Amino acid sequence: MSTDDKNRAIAAAILPLVGGAENISSVAHCMTRLRLGLRDRSLVQDEALKALPDVMGVVEDETYQIVLGPGKVARVTPEFEALVAEAPKAEPAPSGSGSGSGSDDLAAQGAAMKAAQKQKNATPFKLFLRKIANIFVPLIPALIGCGIIAGLNGLLINLGWLPGVTPALAAIASGFMALIAVFVGYNTAKEFGGTAILGGAVASIIVFAGVAKIDVFGQTLSPGQGGVLGALGAAVLAVYVEKWCRRWVPEALDVLVTPTLTVLISGLVTIYGLMFVAGEISTAIGDAANWLLANAGAGAGFLLGGLFLPLVMLGLHQALIPIHTTLIEQQGYTVLLPILAMAGAGQVGAAMAVYLKLPRNGSIRRTIKSALPAGFLGVGEPLIYGVSLPLGRPFVTACVGGAFGGGFIGLFSMLGDSVGSTAIGPSGWALFPLLDGDKGLGTTIAIYAGGLLVGYAVGFLATYFWGFNKELLEEFNVDTEAAQPAPAVTPTGTTGTTGTTEAPGTPETKPEPVKV
Repeated sequence: MSTDDKNRAIAAAILPLVGGAENISSVAHCMTRLRLGLRDRSLVQDEALKALPDVMGVVEDETYQIVLGPGKVARVTPEFEALVAEAPKAEPAPSGSGSGSGSDDLAAQGAAMKAAQKQKNATPFKLFLRKIANIFVPLIPALIGCGIIAGLNGLLINLGWLPGVTPALAAIASGFMALIAVFVGYNTAKEFGGTAILGGAVASIIVFAGVAKIDVFGQTLSPGQGGVLGALGAAVLAVYVEKWCRRWVPEALDVLVTPTLTVLISGLVTIYGLMFVAGEISTAIGDAANWLLANAGAGAGFLLGGLFLPLVMLGLHQALIPIHTTLIEQQGYTVLLPILAMAGAGQVGAAMAVYLKLPRNGSIRRTIKSALPAGFLGVGEPLIYGVSLPLGRPFVTACVGGAFGGGFIGLFSMLGDSVGSTAIGPSGWALFPLLDGDKGLGTTIAIYAGGLLVGYAVGFLATYFWGFNKELLEEFNVDTEAAQPAPAVTPTGTTGTTGTTEAPGTPETKPEPVKV
């Protein structure tokens, strides 16, 4: 079977288990998940879906998210969209027929369920963070690609190989970063309800070389000053100016006056205010991160590595995305991501301990065996939502492993050996090609590998010795093949037969997790 046929087969297997084409209102994907808008959540067959070999897990948020893993999801999504488009559309039920299964009733039911789902996570702060994430997440593939090329180029330069090629590689790796403010401005305007190209136009002022001729507050501006934070602020301002113009400018003049005033007013404010202010904030972020790791690296790394997954569960991790991007823009790499990646190492270690502690539970052991390769590569959702979080205590001990791994890397930062990543998104072993630091590449790789080993070891030991009490072992160390287990709450808040129970206090709706 060809790759295309295999991807289409995966999509064809998923479609009937989510209620068929008529139940799909939207299709999208991120780096690891197929995201579906559903009209009727009750039509989804969760257990059958999770039993598919290519499905690593499911997560419920504003959309129904099926974890397929990096690479695969980008290939399966177009096939899924094609199947939805090709499916015959059912005729709507006659008005007033009283049928509860007509398309109008189905749509109304789905809309009500979606509204209730949104309400649970619709706090203003979380909605704002989600918007911020939606601005930066589409940029991650370019950051990864350019980051790997930059790392390869640095290696060639250090080895003295291909001197005629390295300048070209440097241009390829740096081109996107030189213009990242424009892409941020474009996405910001689009996300906040304005005209995307106007957001990009205003943000482009920040990277225009001509700003070097302008003095503001007694200082000469520098191209790129303010970076992505300035671009974000400029585009948000442009959206509000544009919306004001749409309300007050006559329709006959709108096409001429609105874009002109939007770019002019927002541009002037950007040049004479936002670039300077955002530049100071960006510099402060970089200085604060460097100071924190240089003076309290071990403690800071311990806290960041240990608390990252709880932040993910609360949806607060999205606030770190513009900080990562600002550090990459300023220093060429973010010193925070390798520390946060240790959270995934703790999960891997904890999963291996669970595997040994539950020798009779074939269901959980199969989940771990299938999810561990992805966990080593930094895709943590299957282990989190399929193993540690439902069990409860192993999730806590996994966080302990992440804390010690983060503390290990933070300790070396205190000793002057900074470890950073040239892009955001990858984690685990997949982060090795993106590593950079202030010492040699070999030293940087060794420190990061050491952090992973510490995370694996501490996560394993903490889970093996303290991750289970007597009651938990009695409940889960049973032969799931010999007898049908009692229904239990799965990580998605539905009833199934996986032999797991939801951890106390675990929210029914999980914010989008970041690969770790």
